[in-house]
Amino acid sequence: MQDPRIAKLAENLLSHSVRLQEKESLLIEVRGEGHALAKELVKQAYAKGAFPFVRIIDPTIQRELMMGASGERAEVLAKWEEPMFKDVHTYIAINGPANDSEMSDVPVERRRAHQKVMQELNDYLINNCRWTLLNYPTAAMAQSANMSSAAFEDFYFDVCSVDYKKMHEAFLPLKALMDRTDKVRLVGVGTDLAFSIKDIPNVICSGLRNIPDGEIFTAPVRDSVNGTITFNTATSYMGTKFENVRLTFAEGKIVEATANNTEKLNQILDSDEGARYIGEFAIGVHPYILHPMNDTLFDEKIAGSFHFTPGRAYDNADNGNRSQIHWDIVNIQRPEYGGGEIWFDDVLIRKDGLFVLPELEGLNPDKLKG
Repeated sequence: MQDPRIAKLAENLLSHSVRLQEKESLLIEVRGEGHALAKELVKQAYAKGAFPFVRIIDPTIQRELMMGASGERAEVLAKWEEPMFKDVHTYIAINGPANDSEMSDVPVERRRAHQKVMQELNDYLINNCRWTLLNYPTAAMAQSANMSSAAFEDFYFDVCSVDYKKMHEAFLPLKALMDRTDKVRLVGVGTDLAFSIKDIPNVICSGLRNIPDGEIFTAPVRDSVNGTITFNTATSYMGTKFENVRLTFAEGKIVEATANNTEKLNQILDSDEGARYIGEFAIGVHPYILHPMNDTLFDEKIAGSFHFTPGRAYDNADNGNRSQIHWDIVNIQRPEYGGGEIWFDDVLIRKDGLFVLPELEGLNPDKLKG
């Protein structure tokens, strides 16, 4: 018997996240596990009078394809996929990897060649379709979270069914404050960083694009970032896990970068000119996500966190930075992770992971849960 929580999640995805309408096309892409959710999405899409299509991607086969990837091969792939993506109204991607490190031995230059060509098509999809991305609860995810499979499933469905409408309303005062903010300062263990967000749009994320969701993002003025940031969560990118990432900035550019794998970190940051500049600054608030699990979709929403992103800026919060890289790296500022502060125009707005201004207290975990 199918878990009724899967049917509820599918309903939320179609009604709230992508807002699927009659006679619209829906592309469901399953990357690994997640077939039960895909089947339920197909069933409910048909019930709405829409046209579902499913694409199954096996990560082990994808690895083999990427081991021989080239710019020429990517050009052919883009030619095949362009008509499909440009005829899609809505798109749901389900990530269900059995092995988070499946792509770890794919050479960086292979991935870089593939991404360089596919970036334009990916940007089209992001900017012209109604889409959402979510992870499916797998044994690998439970292991990363140090939970049993059963406990992780309960956690997963609690996270995905939070009251996103309430969260959106609570975000509005913070958006208004960020809209009129110039200077931002981030302070914490190994971190003292300053930059401007003046005149850059601020975007609330409350269940439309990612599941789970729970952040507000903008971008720093490209050349305004100065200082040092030390990240206290692990992060995986291009199949490699990085820990203790430390970045030093001068006039917006990363001039020094170290980690447990400093060589590979700098290879990624040397992908193109924009990879050493920042494309996103975001504040996470999800009340049920408290600890990192080396899964960006969850970790970037951690209550009391922020993330700072080398690489490409989003079109709806654009600082002009362009790159094939977009790498969300998370810092948690709650006391058990060393604490920290966020200042806007010399006013303290969050300390040790809790908002201190009265109009922002609705974003604290006790209020978002209640």
